[in-house]
Amino acid sequence: MKYTHQLREKVERQARRLKKAEQERPTLLAQTAYLGTLGLLFVAPVVAGAYLGQWLDERAPDYSVVWTVSLLLLGVFLGAVNVYLFIRSRE
Repeated sequence: MKYTHQLREKVERQARRLKKAEQERPTLLAQTAYLGTLGLLFVAPVVAGAYLGQWLDERAPDYSVVWTVSLLLLGVFLGAVNVYLFIRSRE
């Protein structure tokens, strides 16, 4: 009897967890907004770095594409950090 009582409690607890998870599941619109935010957080620093690097390279023609490549890579790094921090804050 003790075993069946424990089993019943476990099954009921699992059923409550599943029901709660089903109720809290994000909608398609919420998931789309979340993914769009992640994309924007990553792309914005990359584009800003590319434009700033291009502008700096035009001002100093002796260095060719040094600024563009450097700031583009910095933008990728900062975008990855942005995405990581955003995901961590949502947990």
